[in-house]
Amino acid sequence: MTKPQKVPSQKQNFAKWYTSVVQLADLAEYGIVKGSIVFKPYGYALWKQVMNNLGKMIEELGVQDVYFPIFIPYGLLQKEKEHVEGFSPEVAVVTYAGGEELKEPLVVRPTSETIMYAHFKNWVRSYKDLPLQINQWCNVVRWEKRTFPFIRTSEFLWQEGHTAHATRKEAALMVKKALDMYDKFAREYAALYGVKGYKTIGEKFAGALYTTTIEILLRSRKALQLCTSHHLGQNFAKAFGIQYLDKDNKLKYVWQTSWGLSTRFLGAIIGHHGDDYGLVLPPRMAPIQVVIVPIVKEEALKEKIFKRAKIVEQMLKGNNIRVYLDDSDKTPGWKFNEWDIKGVPLRIEIGKKEVEESKLTVYMRVTREKHVLAYNNHVYKFIIEMLDEAHNLMYQRSRQFFKDHVTEVKNLKELEELLLTNDKPGFIKAFFKDDTKQAKWLQEKYRITPRVIPFDTYDEVGTDFVTGKEEGRITLFAKAY
Repeated sequence: MTKPQKVPSQKQNFAKWYTSVVQLADLAEYGIVKGSIVFKPYGYALWKQVMNNLGKMIEELGVQDVYFPIFIPYGLLQKEKEHVEGFSPEVAVVTYAGGEELKEPLVVRPTSETIMYAHFKNWVRSYKDLPLQINQWCNVVRWEKRTFPFIRTSEFLWQEGHTAHATRKEAALMVKKALDMYDKFAREYAALYGVKGYKTIGEKFAGALYTTTIEILLRSRKALQLCTSHHLGQNFAKAFGIQYLDKDNKLKYVWQTSWGLSTRFLGAIIGHHGDDYGLVLPPRMAPIQVVIVPIVKEEALKEKIFKRAKIVEQMLKGNNIRVYLDDSDKTPGWKFNEWDIKGVPLRIEIGKKEVEESKLTVYMRVTREKHVLAYNNHVYKFIIEMLDEAHNLMYQRSRQFFKDHVTEVKNLKELEELLLTNDKPGFIKAFFKDDTKQAKWLQEKYRITPRVIPFDTYDEVGTDFVTGKEEGRITLFAKAY
């Protein structure tokens, strides 16, 4: 048997560390087509945790699941000018099918506003049909030039919610509900702390009135957009003729929203929580929450050790804990390394000492510390408590990581001094007037982009750090994926 594979240093080369962990943890491998990945069982099991848990939260909002075709007539995409201009560079187009050239090209779904809203106009006739609230889990294609597994791929999986409402205010409330749902999901399931706020005009969704977002930092100290929730106003409603008769029998256009979270969320978990030993999975998201490793050094004790291991396995399963008994013939050291890389939150070791002393040795992945528990019928309660402890500790670390990597600058001189001494500054906090030209200039000159205008400081106004003249709002800038 070869030696267990070693994870590269995260600090020395984050990109190499990240791609190595994705492969060593058996999450995914590169696809044959450039920019694509193949989800392996462990990686897809992690995505299923997203679908199952976030799916329940979406249902609680009164949103129903649907499915629309992947192909969109090119003409539909052109109905909303800003939308088609925003997606044009990333769109994949089919021009030949069924042995002949198509009369009208088909777009491979980059997002579903246009195909859905062509049907919405038939579904909404009266105020009684509102609100219309649907969601679909699907794949989308955006032809990316620079790809990174899970974080940026040419084809990815996501959910996209779409709603139609009678008033602008009702749509705005839905935008907030969706973003709050994502924030709760990120905190309570993935132990991720992010910043909620608005996107700048230049960064908002093409065709939207405004876009809200949650931004986080990976361990590379680059920012990652976790999710978005958009207020679409009436732009698409007017383009597609989505109207309803109100109570006064007057014909009005609906107000719409769209919101989504993709497999980029998995990239956030990998790149935010991981360490030099591999993945560190949040317990409530981990496909396997507890792995049991029998340690047999004396053949005479093998039966007793495995019997104890199977009893513990059944006890945990009976209490809805996702557990795996590793009864393979690999050495204990190999197993420890393998499950470290896979990021399983807890590892229970059962050997001669544990059987003879009626104890269990429990290793917590996030701290890499071992604890000794008494073996009895109530041990599952302590395991549940340890899983919660691991989650809470991961969330505290996530929040502290954000606080430790926010630097305020008042002018360009301070920005340049910061970047000169620290090429990975994390979030850069500054007052900024929302100006797309200035934002593009900053990106070209300093390789930073405006990531989010935080909600909690939205009312604070100060002198724009670029011009030193106009007033602006607090904005977080960063190098980003």
